[in-house]
Amino acid sequence: MKEQTHHTKKLVSSLAPATSHISQWHYINWYKANRYVKGMQVRIAKATQESNWRKVKNLQRMLTHSFYAKVLAVRRVTENTGKRTAGIY
Repeated sequence: MKEQTHHTKKLVSSLAPATSHISQWHYINWYKANRYVKGMQVRIAKATQESNWRKVKNLQRMLTHSFYAKVLAVRRVTENTGKRTAGIY
């Protein structure tokens, strides 16, 4: 009988760089993260009102690629207390 081998080492090694930032989940400064994301959203709103579309696009890219925005998105989905609402408070 031939043993089945699992390829978990390859999977874990490919995920290591992405998860290395979130290894200290409880030590993240959530106040700072919320303040950063809210500030970026305000900047995007102001640039939209000024019709500065290049700035809007750049700010949106900065926000979606930022560590704080990603962490807050994961937190919002995983700490959902709503029974029937998927990922929204």
